[in-house]
Amino acid sequence: VRPQGDVRVQYEEVKGKYPDGSGYSLAKPSYHFENLNYGDLPEDLLTSPRVAPQVIGLGLLEAIPEKRLLALEDAEDRDGDGISGRVNRVWDIRARATRVGRFGWKANQPTIDQQNMGAFQGDMGVTSKHFPDQPCTSPQALDCVNAPKLTGPEIDAEDERHMETYVRLLAVPARRNVEDPAVLAGHAAFRAAKCQACHVESHVTGKLPGFPELSNQKIYPFTDLLLHDMGEGLADGRPDFAATGREWRTPPLWGIGLFHEVNRHTRYLHDGRARNLEEAILWHGGEAENARQAFMSLSKSDRDALIRFLESL
Repeated sequence: VRPQGDVRVQYEEVKGKYPDGSGYSLAKPSYHFENLNYGDLPEDLLTSPRVAPQVIGLGLLEAIPEKRLLALEDAEDRDGDGISGRVNRVWDIRARATRVGRFGWKANQPTIDQQNMGAFQGDMGVTSKHFPDQPCTSPQALDCVNAPKLTGPEIDAEDERHMETYVRLLAVPARRNVEDPAVLAGHAAFRAAKCQACHVESHVTGKLPGFPELSNQKIYPFTDLLLHDMGEGLADGRPDFAATGREWRTPPLWGIGLFHEVNRHTRYLHDGRARNLEEAILWHGGEAENARQAFMSLSKSDRDALIRFLESL
């Protein structure tokens, strides 16, 4: 099937300065569509680039009790701290009911299995029982619908269960350099900047039947799994269930210091615009603007220590 077209990414360097006079530079992306095979794109087309998220520790995140996430909600900012996180309420295909979302950049999937099978279909065109159709867009319909395909789901129920178990049990790496004075100082700076208001450090999992290794565990994912307004700079203008075009789920930070080892790159945030952890922090806005300003106000040695702390996770 002919592709709809090609995407070209361009970056504009945006320079800035810390209060101490040190300079920094951010890469602001723009996206252009070329070699279109099915005519011009609609003017109201919604787009949102994505970098594949981590898949470690998903079983532990799934085991966090729903009541815990609901208790962390503060949609009206009743405590006046400028943070108004809220859960995304999404459709559970199996349960045929609305549930709390916790997976995906906008928390648009409620379970690991639905995240897996949705990705198989949407990213790869591989069908399953609950996602039986190829993701053909209307301009592609003639080519796509008539393309040769297997009869029935391309992943059967047994393979779906195997995939769910595999992803559920992918472990979180151990922390490194936890007693390093710079790491300890960076942790203190992280807390002083109130980063933990969204990147909630710890949770206790509930009981997950059949998975004692995931049940009743104290974990340190550094996320509340809630939606937060991250400001216009990171907005994609694309709603997803209850999430607005400015809202993103707080990504877990565990394993973030091993991105280079695992991925052979250090591109952070939903679209990979941040080339390192410092840039990822500097892109924060909206509800995270105060934390960003607190980071910028640190001395260079304290900023470096905070990065060292993140690299230890």
